[in-house]
Amino acid sequence: MTAFTSTPLEDIPEIRDALLKGFDSGKTKPIKHRKEQLLQLAYLLKDNYQRFLDALTKDLGRPALEADFMEMTSTLGDIHDSYNNVGKWAKDEKAPFSALWYFMNPTVRKEPKGVVLIIGPFNFPILCLLMPLACALAAGNTVLLKPSELSTAMSDLIAELVPKYFEPDVVRVVQGGIPQTTKLIEYPWGHICYTGSPRVARIIAHAAANTLTPVTFELGGKNPTIVDAKADLKLAARRILWGRDVNAGQACTAPEYVLVVRSVEEEFIKELQNTYASFYENDPSGSKSFSRIITPEHASRIGNLLSETKGKVIAGGEVDPEHKYIAPTIVRDVPPDDSLMSEEVFGPVLSIIPVNNIDEAIAFANARDQPLCVYIFTQDKNVKKKVIENTRSGAVVVNDVVIHPAATGLPFGGTGLSGYGSMTGKWGFNTFTLFRALLDSPGWLDTLVLWPRFPPYTDDKYRRIKTLSAYKFPPPPGSAEASKRKWGLYALIAVFGAVAAQAVFGRRVGYVFGSAQN
Repeated sequence: MTAFTSTPLEDIPEIRDALLKGFDSGKTKPIKHRKEQLLQLAYLLKDNYQRFLDALTKDLGRPALEADFMEMTSTLGDIHDSYNNVGKWAKDEKAPFSALWYFMNPTVRKEPKGVVLIIGPFNFPILCLLMPLACALAAGNTVLLKPSELSTAMSDLIAELVPKYFEPDVVRVVQGGIPQTTKLIEYPWGHICYTGSPRVARIIAHAAANTLTPVTFELGGKNPTIVDAKADLKLAARRILWGRDVNAGQACTAPEYVLVVRSVEEEFIKELQNTYASFYENDPSGSKSFSRIITPEHASRIGNLLSETKGKVIAGGEVDPEHKYIAPTIVRDVPPDDSLMSEEVFGPVLSIIPVNNIDEAIAFANARDQPLCVYIFTQDKNVKKKVIENTRSGAVVVNDVVIHPAATGLPFGGTGLSGYGSMTGKWGFNTFTLFRALLDSPGWLDTLVLWPRFPPYTDDKYRRIKTLSAYKFPPPPGSAEASKRKWGLYALIAVFGAVAAQAVFGRRVGYVFGSAQN
């Protein structure tokens, strides 16, 4: 594998032009070609499986099992789903029946948007770069990939492999950092898909606005986890701690803080400490089941947040930026205005915040930016319903964490500062697809129906045109007419009820008395 080399800025226009010519040739539109590209992507991963795992280990210290479960399996599953269903997804759809429009054959065509730019992150470079690539290829686009410059081993590997599996006018790779990204976003694209921080997303959004390029952002955020008094606390502790520490906490879907009901706080913390000991035997630094932070600078930032906390560290707390190590850490009694609550930690630090009840937990979560996901641990269906109905987030997961992006058929995306748009499966296909309206209006409609639209305009034509918009609606809520209708409906129901009662009970009474007389 060659050393990491940034793509020269002067090469970027040629790369983009090649992809544009590839798209304009029309070769990416047939379903056969789309499926061929999806197969190429699948075998790019399958043929080089171990190399991808090795690159993740080199960049992030990722254990093979974790990398396989969290990235490789999910991405291959999404490619498989797209391959099997792209023909169905791409079919034209008929509009719902309307007598006025039926004879114009209203249809929704699904066409690719053009050349798609996908800017990937360092933390999940396969899942968040190659999974959107699958969606963009399924939609019939050509694609430019920009891997993160922080995950150098993965960026090198992707740059090496893409030319071996794809034609140069279908998929290309640009390597580099801020200069390359800045150059890329100067151009108009069919779509931009970016995974990363809100700060960079604002820069990309501003540039995209100048070229009127549509964007999809997956930005993460501080995902709250609510632990109810009726939760299975052992289950909650095991799953929450795993979700917080997977990839050393560098996951946009990770639970950032736990809002635990006070009545079970001590028991929950005890279960967390027991789980911690079982996961790492109280020595995570020597564990082969724990990743590392991407750079010493990132580790220092997390360490600074941890050093300023007013909460009590009850597990972990060790910081070694030189070796990119932050120990899995649990901090209890974290104040709402604490350093650990000031920004997304993006590291293996779990904050515990006690609340009096579920209503207080909901209010706490709602007072902050809308997260990528809300997690709920409870066995009470009423609590589940209350939290789901009274919070906002890109997703809600009950009694588990982190795994929902891999769920086939579900959209994966955020809302507000956690992002917008989706980039998995059919939802990702839709993201990179232009839904194009199509009408085919026969000439005879002018003779039978639409002739009043042509000048000269007359009163008679105006009356006929108005009949086309004579849609019937119920009366406005609270109006006198609505009240009359309501009581009229009640009266009608009463009459029918009386008739039905007479028909049923009258006969029964007659039958009983008749039987008695006999």
